[in-house]
Amino acid sequence: MSGTLTGIGADGRITLAHGSGGSAMRSLIDEVFLTAFAQDPAAAQEDQARLDLNALAQQGDRLAFTTDAFVVEPLEFPGGNIGTLAVCGTVNDLAVGGATPVALSAAFVLAEGLELAVLRRVVQAMAQSAARAGVRIVTGDTKVVPRHACDGLFVTTSGIGVIRPEHSISIAAGQPGDVVLVNGTLGDHGAAILCARGDLALQAQLQSDCAPLNTLVDALLDAVPDVHCMRDATRGGVAGVLSELAEDSGVLVTIKEASLPVHPEVEGVCEILGLDPLFLANEGKLVVVVPPCHAEHALAAMQGHPLGCNAAIIGTLQASPNRRGAVHLVNEFGGTRVLTMPSGEQLPRIC
Repeated sequence: MSGTLTGIGADGRITLAHGSGGSAMRSLIDEVFLTAFAQDPAAAQEDQARLDLNALAQQGDRLAFTTDAFVVEPLEFPGGNIGTLAVCGTVNDLAVGGATPVALSAAFVLAEGLELAVLRRVVQAMAQSAARAGVRIVTGDTKVVPRHACDGLFVTTSGIGVIRPEHSISIAAGQPGDVVLVNGTLGDHGAAILCARGDLALQAQLQSDCAPLNTLVDALLDAVPDVHCMRDATRGGVAGVLSELAEDSGVLVTIKEASLPVHPEVEGVCEILGLDPLFLANEGKLVVVVPPCHAEHALAAMQGHPLGCNAAIIGTLQASPNRRGAVHLVNEFGGTRVLTMPSGEQLPRIC
């Protein structure tokens, strides 16, 4: 298959010609990207996607718009690759705001020498993840840079979604008395990437938790329309999200260590390396804040979904003196540790 692509040599790698705007670039776009993404090849030749405003207006009264750049090493890992990350990350950023994801863009920076087979797998993973989430990748761009100017492949995705009128979800909407939930085990992605790099003699068979969470969010919002806050816990992990919640809502967040769902192998990796699963990245986990009267309904809704079977209530929000937010972790002996916003990367190039 790689031998049919214009500009590809016998070793099946990307060359600078694929970013030149000529026939090699057109061949790359047609045979790799449009083959995977385009539902209407004629419309895909335009320089912009064209979306039906009437169809969008029927789904809600506000547009949500988000963008993110993705870098990870290695590009492929157990449970996904950089393409899986790019689609799931953008879909999830829309979903946690109460938006129904509609369409994505995808921009690629390719390093000269990147294996075409790797690029094809990444693009195919993006197409599969988009189909799973029920969204379309409708426009994009490709650039090729000299070898060593980037680590193989960077992806930037943007997305738009539509927010239903009844939803008003914000990281600043937490109230004293609210309950904090997560939809499953923490730190799976960060631990899986660490093991996949092979820098350490770790034998854990971990997989990234990469997943589009919009169907889980739909199930949650159908059961509990009055969700105050949601945030996917990517870089900085759950601790980062809780710190933002505490600061922006001006509350004290109290988390019970015994309630945190952690995969035994992730816990083992963290114990060996002195890491904390609360600070490890996730790509299929979200933090949810609801009024106490809805906590059990929210928990049941998440546990009834495949991506929330390990959901748990992990803590509560309390009034904070002078509205200065803080996060306290209470251990099984009643001791309290203050969690602060991460000040640096535990692991580089994680998502």
